[in-house]
Amino acid sequence: MYGKTREECHAKFIKLKRQADQGIPGAAESWSVAEYLAYWLEHVVKAERRPKTVQGYEGVIRRYLIPGLGKKRLDKLNAADVRQFVTSLRSGCQCCQRGWDKARESSECCAKKGGKCCGYTIEPRMVQFVHAVLRNALENAVREEVIARNVAKLVKISPPKYKVNRGLTVAQAKAIIKASKDHRLGALYVLAVSLGLRRGELLGLRWQDVDLEAGALEVIQTLQRVGGRLLFVRPKTEESARTIPLPSVCLDALKEHRKRQFIERSERYPDWEDHGLVFPSRRGTPMEPDNLRRSWSEIRKAAGLGQVRLHDLRHTCVSLLLDMGIPPHIVREIVGHSDIEITMTIYAHASLDEKRKALNKLGDTLS
Repeated sequence: MYGKTREECHAKFIKLKRQADQGIPGAAESWSVAEYLAYWLEHVVKAERRPKTVQGYEGVIRRYLIPGLGKKRLDKLNAADVRQFVTSLRSGCQCCQRGWDKARESSECCAKKGGKCCGYTIEPRMVQFVHAVLRNALENAVREEVIARNVAKLVKISPPKYKVNRGLTVAQAKAIIKASKDHRLGALYVLAVSLGLRRGELLGLRWQDVDLEAGALEVIQTLQRVGGRLLFVRPKTEESARTIPLPSVCLDALKEHRKRQFIERSERYPDWEDHGLVFPSRRGTPMEPDNLRRSWSEIRKAAGLGQVRLHDLRHTCVSLLLDMGIPPHIVREIVGHSDIEITMTIYAHASLDEKRKALNKLGDTLS
């Protein structure tokens, strides 16, 4: 211990000894927050998390945590420091305060407007994510007895309120299936609306994972773009790896799709690169996820829909299943949610007709 006087050093020593007697470890390393975050990212996150998660954590650490807290001593970091950091994220001009990459690149940056504040701020969802990354990093430091406590857990962040699209009606879902019937990727949209598969799960699906005789498919891998490369990675969570029975509408679509793919492969031979994918590019290679936007725009327009996102088909599957009275735990297993709370709190929105029926029943009882 160090101090300006012998008495100050002795007081610090007594405090550490008392903590040690209580089983609370002292700081094992005199790391700065930036040094520890670099260690955590390299030796913990990269070893245990999916590549897409690593990429997201690295961006948060580089853009937000290191500029905001990186120079502070890890063992000296306190809840007030974290609270002030979170407050600075929520308000004020971030390119003035931090000089972050995105703000500097913006044509609205203060430096390019004579010092006038551009008002660039980050969204509440990102604030929550930044806090979560810091909390996870400090929690690992506690487990490894580098610090005594996780001060980020002492700072509570209210979750942002965001609206989730309820999804499509039965008539709209049928319109999508009809519009995609003759499309090259028609079966993909049938699976999306019928099974609630994620985009990466659809593009990572292989024929060896599909059993048309037994009428089931397995979600084993997902396709993602990470660091400029297309990679096949394990599903999002343990619950995302699942076996799903195939209803007749999906079986028919997949059988027809396999016939079309065989013809397409024959016509493009020898340029076809077979990766065994159910939904590859026109050369047989893994399809760029963003390229689905073009075909989805065509299907959406043909079905007479507005600005509906591809991911809304997943919402549609969940909402329709719940509307039909399917138990939530069955719906959760079909779509691969990690927690049944997600199924119920985010996706299970009661429609106006359902509310009217419920209140009519109550009215009949009371009248």
